[in-house]
Amino acid sequence: MLKSVGLSLACLLLLAACDRSATSADAAVAQQNGAGQAGDGDHMVSVDTPDPIPPPRPRAQAGEAGWPQAALESGQAWISCATDYSREAGDGTLLPALDRASVEAALAPCRETGLVRVRYVGKINAGFAALVWRLASVAEQWQLPHRILDLDSSGGQVEAAIRAGDTIGESNWTIWVREGSICHSACVFVLAAGDNRLVAGKVGIHRMMRISSKATSRAELNRELREVYGNVKDYLERNGVAVAVADLMMTVPNRSLRLLTMEELREYGLDGTNAVQDDLERIRQMRKCGDAFVRRKDAFLVAFDQKCKGEGADLDAVNTCGLALKQRFGFPDVACPEESPLAETDAAALPPGSPTVETQTGEAANGQAQTGQAPTSQAQTSQAQHGAAGAGAPTTEPDAAPAQDAAQADPQSATHPEG
Repeated sequence: MLKSVGLSLACLLLLAACDRSATSADAAVAQQNGAGQAGDGDHMVSVDTPDPIPPPRPRAQAGEAGWPQAALESGQAWISCATDYSREAGDGTLLPALDRASVEAALAPCRETGLVRVRYVGKINAGFAALVWRLASVAEQWQLPHRILDLDSSGGQVEAAIRAGDTIGESNWTIWVREGSICHSACVFVLAAGDNRLVAGKVGIHRMMRISSKATSRAELNRELREVYGNVKDYLERNGVAVAVADLMMTVPNRSLRLLTMEELREYGLDGTNAVQDDLERIRQMRKCGDAFVRRKDAFLVAFDQKCKGEGADLDAVNTCGLALKQRFGFPDVACPEESPLAETDAAALPPGSPTVETQTGEAANGQAQTGQAPTSQAQTSQAQHGAAGAGAPTTEPDAAPAQDAAQADPQSATHPEG
């Protein structure tokens, strides 16, 4: 009997040892795979989250050079070649993957209109930054001049937002936050990067949380955050956004949210034309299109802000108003169609299969040159017709009527467009 008891005890000890070994092995595998690593919570801005160990890079397939493996996580993207999201086509076709073949196939139909609108719903993370870079690359490859990023995001990682924003800032995107959509937390940095921003939804900010922080006191945490906020301020400054936005973020607890009013969005430079991009374009446009064009464009933008934008206005109505207002100001301009304000609405107004605005206006200009006629804007044509109808009606210089419209909207701004 003693012999059998001894054998039983020996077996139990061996089982316990095996269990401990298995537990240690499982723990080692879990640690290697990054299990338990802190991630983004909902509405949380994560700063300096350690990058996961990348998997072995697969051999590049034909046409995939420079495109490492990537995927959208916590988000989806749809591709459309039109600005009108209220019709049957809506937001377009779901982008199935981020490989080159999928992105090229999704954007190829947009070559007819010269316009691509990307509807993104989800978190701001590494997958989103990869999406933006790949879309910008193919849009440049297909020569799509009009690019819209239509956002609905509660936020995510600051570093990913800044990487995506730098890509956006170099590749001429308009950013939308339409009615019913949000742009909170790190999404605000993406919004900041657009050449033009149209906002009808909710934009909110709050304090950042440093996920990988080892701080044990307020002083240590503030020292860590000071460097991060310094980078954020540099980013905001190079995108024409007031650095006061970063200071305001510091005062809002991470679990809370501070919604910005339309007045604050304009004051901080988060709505309308990007101030830095506007300076670059102004220099180039004065050389190419002339001083009168630039003054007329300034007057239009003043009138557009005053007459088309407002609390509660949906983006479709804003675009429709802007399209009608552009005609009063003689846009799209015959000589400089692509430099005309809100040029994406001109491309969207063309019926499917029509040549782009640039092609149409180029053909019109060539036709006028062959017949010996001077280029005539829509505003001039309208004024000529009005003059013929009204006996003795005085003729007006091309940019005089737009200046009057701007003066009615905001006399001070219209008088001093440079200011």
